[in-house]
Amino acid sequence: MTESRRILVTSALPYANGSIHLGHMVEHIQTDIWVRLQKLRGHTVYYVCATDAHGTPTMLRAREEGVTPEALVERVRREHEEDLRSFDVNYDNFYSTHSPETEHYLRDIYAKLVAAEHIEQRTVNQAFDAVENMFLPDRFVRGTCPHCGTPDQPGDACENCGRVNTPKDLLDPVSVLSGTTPEYRDSEHYFFKLDRFAEFLRDWMQNAGLDVSVRNKLEEWFDKGLTDWDVSRDAPYFGFRIPDSDEKFFYVWLDAPVGYFGSFAEFGARHGIDVGEFLEAGTSTELYHFIGKDIVYFHALFWPAVLQGAGYRPPTSVYAHGFLTVNGEKMSKRRGTFINAATYRQELDPSYLRYYYAAKLGPGIDDIDLNLDDFIARVNSDLVGKFVNIASRSASFLTKHFDGKLAAELHDQALFDRFAAAAEPVAALFEAREYAKALRSIMALADDANQYVDQHKPWKLLKDPERHADVQIIATQALNLFRSLAIYLAPVLPSIGDRVQAFFGEAEWRWLSATQPLLGTEIPRYEPLLTRVEQKSIDRIVALAAESLPDKTPTTDAPAASDSAVIDIDQFLATDLRVARIVTAEPVDGADKLLKLTLDLGDLGRRQVFAGIRKHYDADLLTDRLTVVVANLKPRKMRFGVSEGMVLAAADDDGVYLLSPDSGATPGSRVR
Repeated sequence: MTESRRILVTSALPYANGSIHLGHMVEHIQTDIWVRLQKLRGHTVYYVCATDAHGTPTMLRAREEGVTPEALVERVRREHEEDLRSFDVNYDNFYSTHSPETEHYLRDIYAKLVAAEHIEQRTVNQAFDAVENMFLPDRFVRGTCPHCGTPDQPGDACENCGRVNTPKDLLDPVSVLSGTTPEYRDSEHYFFKLDRFAEFLRDWMQNAGLDVSVRNKLEEWFDKGLTDWDVSRDAPYFGFRIPDSDEKFFYVWLDAPVGYFGSFAEFGARHGIDVGEFLEAGTSTELYHFIGKDIVYFHALFWPAVLQGAGYRPPTSVYAHGFLTVNGEKMSKRRGTFINAATYRQELDPSYLRYYYAAKLGPGIDDIDLNLDDFIARVNSDLVGKFVNIASRSASFLTKHFDGKLAAELHDQALFDRFAAAAEPVAALFEAREYAKALRSIMALADDANQYVDQHKPWKLLKDPERHADVQIIATQALNLFRSLAIYLAPVLPSIGDRVQAFFGEAEWRWLSATQPLLGTEIPRYEPLLTRVEQKSIDRIVALAAESLPDKTPTTDAPAASDSAVIDIDQFLATDLRVARIVTAEPVDGADKLLKLTLDLGDLGRRQVFAGIRKHYDADLLTDRLTVVVANLKPRKMRFGVSEGMVLAAADDDGVYLLSPDSGATPGSRVR
């Protein structure tokens, strides 16, 4: 065991204009697991977060709802906290960035940056919406990214390639408020001189233990050159006013990370904690930020530089994760896979999702996929079939035949010692955020525990009076193996861990409790800890998510369409439909619905396409069949490979039907 550490941990702030969804939960669950591990290890850890309150979107939503921004933020903050806590995300404090504490630290940081001449005023030519009569935040201008060509990207950073843009960089920019092309007008703004901190940032990067994927992304930005950062916004704006200015406000991306300090300060004031011990430069404490890969620029360049420039301590490290996909695709309201946290918990125990995410997570920024079929299979196999099965098949022997009394000795000390020896390796994997590897190690031990019970067959020994006493020590052995596994899983499954701890009558667990057997005490009658996930629960969640779609009733005199929005002829002609011959069709391992098709498009060459038709077509019968493919669809990276198009099919309640041209059509020819 290492000496005790003092650690402050944060998760990125959920924004005040939306609900918590399963994509948000990736980060908050990842962070919570890490924090719980540290606390079980005996370290002093404070875990804080807040609702990100400020900015134009909050202001506009409040205006639409006819409430003050403050009232909107407080309502959403309560909703956010309820959702997160319902998934066992155990914050020490969940606050709001619209707070006196955040404003105090923001003003202090800004004043010190000004005094050190790290802030410079400049006139900028800025996007302006003449219809709404307001300057536009960067994210309120959208257009095509000039670097990768992805359409409908915001004016601050491309969501596809990650490159930082300005609204002026975008091709075909439009205001998201009025749909008009923005004008550009002069305005005085305040800039943080980021380029001054290049040497400091490179040193910090080397010492911060950043994942290699994050370091590589930062190096790309260094190669391009660090640009100064506009930290001001024009009125009207919901936020903190910049001192000595009339119509200028701090940009939300400056005050949002300061909100970590504000949340911790509010908590510290209530609990007598020396906040400065965690925030001041030169301290021996640790500070970690868990974030999504889309905000690495702000947290691993701007934020450490701002803290350094103001004389505060930089983060010990910044831990980034990837995005969530569902069934291999971006979350979709239409498909019912854009699932809010509140919708999920109507049907399923959050413990299932915590386990599934942990089983997918590593320290890098690769996206993780919530495959709903795999979710059912993995939860039922690992948690129900392996983990809780050990207790459910062993506890009854003690309560029915030995008055619930654990034996005074173990049956196989060497086996228990092997479980105990896993404590440090498993802890090291959790510490390194190698959650998937940690769970594989734990589940391998669960297999060993079940094999132990199968090998000794206590149900058979009960029939032999001379072996009756052996049943008690065998069941005691099995339950102690189960207890050690429950402790190792406690960071991932805290609610289950609490129930197992109560089952054994223990007041407290530490990580090393897993290395000491529990003997000679009494246990109560075992009550099931988890039940199997049923397909019908998943179906109801998807249905509920789809029902939450906004009303599509037309608000203009335009003709309505029955199932989709109306498009014009130019939009239709932009779709390149081609005849394709299916060269091969193969089932995809791990995907019950997918076939991998190799398509011949004549002069356009061959393409690989994944199609969700496996349940409707025999793969062997598709060879040489003609079909129609969308040939100019952007390739999409899936868990099983890259899909380079889409085959067209019709569907009704009876099945799915591939569209096929008449025989004799030439592969590669256009469909008109």
